[in-house]
Amino acid sequence: MGRRALGREFGWLWASYAVSAYGSGLGFGALPLIAVVVLRASPVQVSTLAAVGPAVGALIALPLGPWVEFQRKRPVMIGMDLLRFAVMLSIPVAYALGGLSFGQLMVVSAVVAAAKIAFGAASGAYLKSLVRADDLLVANARFESTNWSSIAVGPPLGGAAIGLLGPVVTVVADAVSYLLSASALGAIHDREERPVRGGAPTPRMDELLDGWRHLLRHPGLRGLYLNQLLVSGLIMATEPLLAVLLLRELGFSPWQYGLAFAAPCLGGLLGSRLASRVVARHGQFRILRVVGALRAIWLIGLVFVQPGVIGLVTVIVVELAIIVNMSLYTPVLATYRLEHTPKDLVARTLSAWSIGSGLAIAGLSALGGLLASVTSPRAAIAVAGLVILLSPLLLPREERPGGATGPGVSETARTRV
Repeated sequence: MGRRALGREFGWLWASYAVSAYGSGLGFGALPLIAVVVLRASPVQVSTLAAVGPAVGALIALPLGPWVEFQRKRPVMIGMDLLRFAVMLSIPVAYALGGLSFGQLMVVSAVVAAAKIAFGAASGAYLKSLVRADDLLVANARFESTNWSSIAVGPPLGGAAIGLLGPVVTVVADAVSYLLSASALGAIHDREERPVRGGAPTPRMDELLDGWRHLLRHPGLRGLYLNQLLVSGLIMATEPLLAVLLLRELGFSPWQYGLAFAAPCLGGLLGSRLASRVVARHGQFRILRVVGALRAIWLIGLVFVQPGVIGLVTVIVVELAIIVNMSLYTPVLATYRLEHTPKDLVARTLSAWSIGSGLAIAGLSALGGLLASVTSPRAAIAVAGLVILLSPLLLPREERPGGATGPGVSETARTRV
C-alpha cells in the first residue's frame, strides 16, 4: 500500500509538503531558541511566546474557515505559503539591522499560526478531492512519514548551522521553504472548480461555528477531538519548558538540543509506514483506542532528565516512545476525520480542529509557564505528565456491531485527514 501510485498531481502536492516540512525541520524550535539565546527571555516570556502567538493566530483564523470552504483551495494554499515566507523573512532582516524584538517574534508567531490553520483547512479539503477515498490513508501516511523524516534530519543540521552561522540562519531556510512550497503547488495543473455556495451568497456569522457543531455532535469525533486537545496541548506546552530546562539549567548546547528531538523522529518513519498494515489487521477502532492511550503515558519520563549523556539518552528514549505511537495514530485519526466529514464541511471542520488545538496549546502553555515561574520547569513538566495520563478517558469506549464507534456512529470506510 505504501508504494501505490497516486498520480502526478498528488506528487506535486507531496513535494510541496515535503519542502515545507524540511524547512520547518531546520527551523525546529527556532523562535523559542532565538528568544532564549538572543533576547535572553525568561521562562515566562518563552512560554508566553508559545502561548500568545498561536492563540492570537487562532483568533485571526476564526473567520477564515468559512471563507476557505468556498474558495479554490490551491490558490489559498499558495497565498498562505507566500505570507509565511514574507513574515518569517522579517526576522533575519530585523536581526541584521539590530532591531529584533520579543514583540516581533510574537507577531510572526501569530501570523504564521493563522496562515498554517488556513493552509491546513485548504489542503485537507484539496486532498479529499484529489485522491480516491481508499487512498486517503496511504496519502496521509506518506505526509506523516515525510514530517517525521524532516524532523529527524532538520534539527541536527539546524543546530549545526546555528553554531556556525548564527541564530537566525534556520529561519531563513524555513522562509525559503515556503516559497519553494508555493512553487510546487503552482506546478499542479488540476482544474479545480470553485465550490458553489448554497443559500446565502455571502458568509453568515453562524458559519463560523459549523465546524465545531459537526465535531461536537458526532459521537466518535467528539471524544477524539477533546482527547486531541488535551494530549497535543500538554505535549506542546512542555516544549518551551524543556527548552529552558535543557539549554539554560542543564547546560545542553543547541546541537544537543536538536539531536534530542531529531533522533527519536526516526521512530516516526516506522509508525507512519506501518499505519496501513496495522489498520488492515486490527481495525481502525482498536488503533484509535489502544495507540491513542499509549501515546499519552510517556511524557512523565521527561521529569527524570539529568545533565550529560544520561540526560540526553533519557530525552531521546521518551521522545521515541511518544513519536512511534503518535506517527501511527495520527494518519488513522486524520482518515477517520475526513471520512466522517461531509465534503462541504471539510475546510470548516479542519479549521475548527486547528483553532481548538491552537487555543488549547496556548492556554496550557501559559499555565505551564506560570507554574514554572512559581516552581520550576521540571515541576511544570511533571504536572503535565500526570494530567496527560487522564486523556485516554476521553477516547471512544466501544465499537458497536457494524463498525460503530461510540453511540450511534457508523464507520463505513477506513481512511484519514
